[in-house]
Amino acid sequence: MTDDIQKLRKETGAGIMDVKNALLEAKGDYQNAKDVLRKRGAAIALKKMAREAKEGVIVSYIHSGGKVGVLLKLYCETDFVARTQEFQDLARDIAMHVAAMDPSYISREDIPKDVLDKEKEIYKEQIKDSGKSADITSKIIDGKIDRFVSEVSLLGQVFIKDQDKTIAKLIEEGIAKLGENIQVGEFIRYEL
Repeated sequence: MTDDIQKLRKETGAGIMDVKNALLEAKGDYQNAKDVLRKRGAAIALKKMAREAKEGVIVSYIHSGGKVGVLLKLYCETDFVARTQEFQDLARDIAMHVAAMDPSYISREDIPKDVLDKEKEIYKEQIKDSGKSADITSKIIDGKIDRFVSEVSLLGQVFIKDQDKTIAKLIEEGIAKLGENIQVGEFIRYEL
């Protein structure tokens, strides 16, 4: 059990008592204990997202070949956390993702209403002659809008290094691990 405790602490960044309690709750099953810790971490992260984040770092990422570069502001609550390797690595991963995926906005809320309205009009035009009911048409359009948002907003995009999580989930995991609110401030992507 001691080996499992050490391994879980290293993987999740959770405290020793949290790991012990998760293993007890999971009746010693390592994978279930890991899932328990992840669920608790997500719940904690949601609470911390309401706190103000004024500290942080500005990181740069230049893609090999020097044709694409990114400047990214990533905020946290304290300078102490901003200087940790985990926070720095998170900032670099997000900057690298921006270089690769070229998002236009940070989140759904940042997308101007007129851009979303224009997309809706395009989707309505595409399916107007489909013969589907208004209810089905509305659901199809909503689905297409959700897909559009996930393609153009950084937080909605699937993380390039792990296809099982979005950037929002990556940040949520960072919040749970580091114990502070983390927010993307802004980014600028340059390309030759």
